Amino acid sequence: MQKTNVRKLTLAGILCAVAVVGSLFSFPVLGSKCAPVQHMVNILCAVLLGPWYGVAAAFAASLLRNLLGLGSLMAFPGSMIGALLAGITYWKTRSLFLTLVAEVFGTGILGGLCAYPVAVVLMGQSAGSIAFYAYIIPFLVSTVGGSILSGVILYALRDTGAWRRAKAALQSKP
Repeated sequence: MQKTNVRKLTLAGILCAVAVVGSLFSFPVLGSKCAPVQHMVNILCAVLLGPWYGVAAAFAASLLRNLLGLGSLMAFPGSMIGALLAGITYWKTRSLFLTLVAEVFGTGILGGLCAYPVAVVLMGQSAGSIAFYAYIIPFLVSTVGGSILSGVILYALRDTGAWRRAKAALQSKP
């Protein structure tokens, strides 16, 4: 049990680091900044580690990005809700496609809606200056990009058998 936890914590730490470093890479899409790496990490955590490790990695990455000046408080609701929904979906269904959809819905829709009170209450934005749905489109752009990227990676891993071996290594008993 302890060996499994160390492996999972190690992988969660590595994926968290990938999310933080990946926040340096973004590109414009339809007037929005697409930064897909956090969403890719959310899905990888959901599939390989489960919902709770995914939420913890999303929280840690959001915190580090904010401390390093690489992100804003908006990173918290989007990444954590998406990670939780993707993790629970994969845990209950074992469907990669539904997990990708859950990440998009969790981050893009629910996270986008939850970003509004964060902006108004914690960031001092005027409620009249932003619409409650203003964060949905930018969040959707990033999460769709990250979901496509992680889908390509996970389907490739599944087809080569590497996914099965990785899951077995994370579940092995000492």
